[in-house]
Amino acid sequence: MISMIFKQHALLSVTAMAVGLTAWCQSTWAQETPAAQLVARGAYLAKAADCAGCHTALPKKGQPQPRPFAGGLPMGSPFGTIWSSNITPDKEHGIGGYSYEDFARVLRQGVAPGDKHLYPAMPYPSFSKINDEDLRALYAYFMHGVEPVNRAAPETKLPFPFSQRWALSLWNLAFAPNDTFTPDPKRDAQWNRGAYLVQSLGHCGACHTPRGPAYNEIGYTQESSAYLTGGTNDHWYAPNLRGLAGPGLGRISAQDIASFLKTGHGAGLITFGSMVQVVEDSTQYLSDQDLSSIASYLKALPAQGSGGTYDAQSRLAQQSVAALHTGDQQRPGAGLYQGMCARCHHSDGRGEPLKYPRLAGNPAVLAEKPDSLVRLLLQGGHAPTTIHDLPSKEMPAFGPKLTDTEIARVLTFVRSAWGNNAMPVTTRDVRTMRDAVAPHR
Repeated sequence: MISMIFKQHALLSVTAMAVGLTAWCQSTWAQETPAAQLVARGAYLAKAADCAGCHTALPKKGQPQPRPFAGGLPMGSPFGTIWSSNITPDKEHGIGGYSYEDFARVLRQGVAPGDKHLYPAMPYPSFSKINDEDLRALYAYFMHGVEPVNRAAPETKLPFPFSQRWALSLWNLAFAPNDTFTPDPKRDAQWNRGAYLVQSLGHCGACHTPRGPAYNEIGYTQESSAYLTGGTNDHWYAPNLRGLAGPGLGRISAQDIASFLKTGHGAGLITFGSMVQVVEDSTQYLSDQDLSSIASYLKALPAQGSGGTYDAQSRLAQQSVAALHTGDQQRPGAGLYQGMCARCHHSDGRGEPLKYPRLAGNPAVLAEKPDSLVRLLLQGGHAPTTIHDLPSKEMPAFGPKLTDTEIARVLTFVRSAWGNNAMPVTTRDVRTMRDAVAPHR
C-alpha cells in the first residue's frame, strides 16, 4: 500500500546521461588535463545540486527523450506555474553568453543578466553558500561539458502582482542570505563537509524547511530551530530531518541514512514523492565519503519540530495486530488494511526489506502532516531506479478504488497501529488532496 515512492518527474534520460558522463570523467585524458579535471568536478557538483532534476523537461509519450538541462519543466508554486530555464551553453536561449560573474550572480543572488530577478523556485538562497572553487568548477562544466540546445523554454507568466519581478529585490533584502558557507572550527571536517553539502549544493532546506507567508524558508542553517523540521512542496510533505525519535531521524542510523540516499533504501524505508527524483538524478552518484558526511551532519542536529511517536511495546501496539485478525468494528480501517495492504506490508506492519517499506515506526507515517501518505495512496508510485540494481516495486493507485472516507480510515489505522501514534487523517484531508492533484491523475 504505502510503498512511499512517487516519482513526480520521470527524467529517464538524465540517468543515462549521468552514467555516460561519469565514465568520461574517469578517462585517462580527463584525469591528466587540469581543464578537464575542472569540468569533471563540475559535473559531479551538478549532480550534487540536482541541476538536471529541475532543468530537464518531462518525457512525452511518442516523442524523443528531453535534452538534459534544456529547461521546460513546470514547477507548481502557490502563485502559479514556474517553468525552468534552459541552462545549456546555447548563446541564444541558454547561458552560453554568461561570463563567470554573470553565472555567479545568478546562482548566489538570483539575478540574471539584464537585472532579471529569478523566482525563488530557483534555490539561490541556498546556492549563495557555494564556495568560489566549486562555483568555478560548475561554470566550467556548464560551458564546456554540456551540449548546447538551441530551444527556448516556456516563459513563466504569473498573475499580477507576482509578475512584477522587481519586487523580488525587496524579497531578497528581507529573506535571502548572501554569504558563502563558513566552516565551524568547533566541528570536525566530516561534519563541516556534510553541513556544506546540505546547506548549499544539496539545498535540502528548499523542501524540508517550512516556509513563511512570503514563501521564505524559515532558516537556512542549524542555527534556526525550524531548519529541516519539515515542509510542504507541490502537495508533498518533506519530512523532518532533525533528531526527533518519531517523525525525524532519531531512530535511523547514519549508515542507514547514507544507504537511503545512495540506493533509495535504508532501515526498511524506501524513498517516496519527489525524493525519488533526487535519488535517481543526484544522491546515488555521490561518493560514499560525501554521503557519510551528509549523514553525520544530519545525525548531529538536535530534535526540533513535532509529529507522532512510536512505542512498539505499548498496549495499543498489541491491540492493533489483534484488530487485523478479528475485524474490530471499532477500528474500521483495520479491515481495509488487511484486505488491501497486508499482502505487501504484512499484518505486523514490518514490510519486506528492499521490497516493501515498513509502516511500523516509519518516520513518514508519523509525520506532522499526512499529505504525502494521502497523495501516495491516491496516485500510487514506484521505488527509485538506480545503478545499484535494487528492485523497483510498484504500488497501485487506490484513488479510483477507495472513497475519501475509506482512505481516511485506512491511513488513520496505519498512523495508530503497531505502536504508531500520530494524528488521524480526515475525510476533508483526502478530499482536499484529491482536488489539488486531480490534473496529475
